[in-house]
Amino acid sequence: MTFTVGHMIAAIIIVAIVVAVVVTIHVRRKDIQKIAYMMDALEDGELNFRFQDKSKFNRTLNRIRTIFEQQRQAHEQDSWTKLIRVLTHEIMNTVSPIASLSNAMAQSIDERGQSTLNIKAGLETISDSSKNLIDFVQSYRQLSGVAKPIRKALDLKELIEKVISLNSELVASNNATCTYRPAEPDLMVYADEGQISQIFINLIKNALQAGAKHIDIFAKLGQDDELIIHVSNDGAPIPISSQEQIFIPFFTTKKEGSGIGLSISRQIMRNHNGSIALLHSDAKQTTFELRFR
Repeated sequence: MTFTVGHMIAAIIIVAIVVAVVVTIHVRRKDIQKIAYMMDALEDGELNFRFQDKSKFNRTLNRIRTIFEQQRQAHEQDSWTKLIRVLTHEIMNTVSPIASLSNAMAQSIDERGQSTLNIKAGLETISDSSKNLIDFVQSYRQLSGVAKPIRKALDLKELIEKVISLNSELVASNNATCTYRPAEPDLMVYADEGQISQIFINLIKNALQAGAKHIDIFAKLGQDDELIIHVSNDGAPIPISSQEQIFIPFFTTKKEGSGIGLSISRQIMRNHNGSIALLHSDAKQTTFELRFR
């Protein structure tokens, strides 16, 4: 059998096609790896990566990274602005009465050293205001001083049942119930027991303060063996206008709330390479989601 020029051309074309397919598959595989790396980095909040601008695909990935960076910077700036506003509001609300009352007491003292005001009552008011300011500063110290977690393998069922037991009297006094429902047995979590327990305690107390009569804790394994926990309650919903601000330090919708519980909870989850978020809140149910990677 002899090869003609046509056969040679056909063979060259076939070889070229095969080479092109192999190169394309190799390039696509590298591109898929780049996307996977970028997604992992974005999930971890790390944006200090950059691909070499040798291809249009790399330039596209770098543009996506830049967009995420700009959005994060805008979000952080907005969070800091809101935090400063809350701090200023709290401090001024406490300091202003002290300054005003002190000045009034000083002006009320006549040449004989006698005052037309009740000095004792005034000093008591100043003392109470000062204590409130100290409590506020202590709350800020607590918020900024979340300890590094000491993690170990924990049986999730035992952990949550212990939390429920510790809060049983509080739950019963509010005519409420709190239950745990695992989607599968023997779920484990690698975490700091004290810190994670504090998150559940905070969510339970928040639910009771919202008038909840039933608190449901549901746990399951998600994709890639993520541990997902939903803490739901049937209490009054969080106002829509406040849902994006509930994790801001010192922001609270309650008259007697400190506004640091959810902020500390988010810090704890971040220290565990996890996350906490408000899934939804309406007249039927409010649900928070905890994810452990």
